[in-house]
Amino acid sequence: MRTFVDDIAAHALRDPGRIAVTTPSGDVTYRELACRIEELAARLRVRGARPETVCAVAVERGADAVAAPAAVLRAGAAFLGLDPEQPPARLAALARSGGAELLVTTRAQAGRLGGLPVPGPPVLLDEPDPAGARHTADTGALPAPVGERSLAYVSHTSGSTGEPSAVLVEHRGLDSYLRFVARDYGLGPDTVALQTAPLGYDASLRDTFAPLLAGGRLVVLPRSALLRPEEFGAAVRRYGVTALLSTTPSFLSFLAGQPGAAGLLDGVRLVVSSGESLRPFLAAGGRSLVRGALVNQYGPTECTMTSTRHTVPEAPDTVADVVGTPIDGVLVRLLDAGMRPVADGAVGEVYIGGAGVARGYRGQPERTAERFVPDPLGPPGARLYRTGDLAVLGPDGLEFHGRADRQVKIRGYRVDPAEVEGVLLAHPGVTGAVVTSDTDAQGRVFLVAHVTGDLAGVPDGALRAHLAAALPPHLMPRRFARLEELPTTRGGKADRRALAQSGGRP
Repeated sequence: MRTFVDDIAAHALRDPGRIAVTTPSGDVTYRELACRIEELAARLRVRGARPETVCAVAVERGADAVAAPAAVLRAGAAFLGLDPEQPPARLAALARSGGAELLVTTRAQAGRLGGLPVPGPPVLLDEPDPAGARHTADTGALPAPVGERSLAYVSHTSGSTGEPSAVLVEHRGLDSYLRFVARDYGLGPDTVALQTAPLGYDASLRDTFAPLLAGGRLVVLPRSALLRPEEFGAAVRRYGVTALLSTTPSFLSFLAGQPGAAGLLDGVRLVVSSGESLRPFLAAGGRSLVRGALVNQYGPTECTMTSTRHTVPEAPDTVADVVGTPIDGVLVRLLDAGMRPVADGAVGEVYIGGAGVARGYRGQPERTAERFVPDPLGPPGARLYRTGDLAVLGPDGLEFHGRADRQVKIRGYRVDPAEVEGVLLAHPGVTGAVVTSDTDAQGRVFLVAHVTGDLAGVPDGALRAHLAAALPPHLMPRRFARLEELPTTRGGKADRRALAQSGGRP
């Protein structure tokens, strides 16, 4: 099948001097990007990259963070993005659960990542190319074309067992989705997109590769600059940014609260938001911040990032949490507990089918069977992903009504509190831990950790340091509530409802 990497190569042939990537170090043309992709792909093939080989890519933001995952796909393999800024223990867990067989990184990062459970020496991007790789690239010895069911990338969701769950996404899902984004949102050679999503998360694939597939320009800046409003606004103006494809409502609310907020998105024609509810931002009057089109996307990692979208009108509905209609190639069903369609206007659980449905969870056949289920209304072999989300069908499409389980969204990331509980219980002073969620006055969801144990001499900072060694920042509780004992239900289970209602107060 034709992949988005083929589209990048085609742009390089048609207009080799067009700028593909802009970084603080300079511009990279489509020809230079395509050549770098081919060079790295050749090196990976020499190292044994083949279909279904998972290559972990741990590279700092920059041109090679764009070229390296594309090169993995060009070699016929699949990539697992790792953000080098995350704790080493977290990266090790991601590499282990994702089944990484090769590590692609730089010399500077290799020392820090030496403990990753990846066999063999890493492929270092800043080392001279081996002669064998140069010969392979020069002779055009490309692998056989990938099939649409071949593995494209591995992403992760928060897992209830304390280990992140590796989601296996195939080429048909990734390429279909990226082409939808380019087509539906009108991306093209005049698009200038600012990469905003953190590396290692699937949202970064959208804001990295959809603009390049369309022949546009991608602007890649240090993440620290994106989090400073003045620098963010200056970057938007300096580079003529027209599109933000991976923002969260929390980030938009952050911008809206800054002095001179109205000028921070000058010239931006498209803002795509996803990852959490947009309703608090809209209810606070945030729609006026975005002068161009504002699109609200919804979809789980298990369904290739996005399943529905809603173009928010200038005078939006701030009561219903509208996530809209299915994207091309996606089927959405609202079913009851017996997997029967719910009546019009009734709340049902969201089940998603179509090209974006992932293969399943690596190494977790029981969980895969539980969440990826046969479609009772579809043809033989059709599958649905059971999201655990509740929704109702309204006049503008799906209206989100929360979760049917414990998982919540924190700053755009889907979080299972059990993962945080598992790490807390590994602390020598903690004998019990239950993590609940709460919402502040701005509508932002945060975590509260309720803990028991001999913790008189253990300050909150020590508990945070313990968690930070294994978890990323979005899994960090905002508050720690210390209890003599955890309340229980009549069945002897932790009474999470009572704890949630306490809000972390003794």
